Amino acid sequence: MSKIKIVTFVPLENADAVRQALGDAGAGAMGEYTYCSYSVVGKGRFMPSDSAHPHIGNPGTYETVDEERIEVVCDRADAKAVVAALRAAHPYEEVAFDILQLIDESEL
Repeated sequence: MSKIKIVTFVPLENADAVRQALGDAGAGAMGEYTYCSYSVVGKGRFMPSDSAHPHIGNPGTYETVDEERIEVVCDRADAKAVVAALRAAHPYEEVAFDILQLIDESEL
């Protein structure tokens, strides 16, 4: 089955809730394990426009936020449900995420 990796960036205080939602939607299943993810902490930087409604900061003000990068793998068939769960659990008005198509070791 075709696999993808979804990577997102979330404020530290919301990371566990987002990770839980991703796992509940089927992301992170690897063999006999579920809710698998990888995380690393970094800095997110942005400036909300004057018409934005930011979760953190104020419109027109440059912000730097401690964020957790969360990576999960899921079946391509589950990807839409996983992205929907990500959007529902994430606190940001604009959710940043990457979707990467993976190849199986047998395809090398």
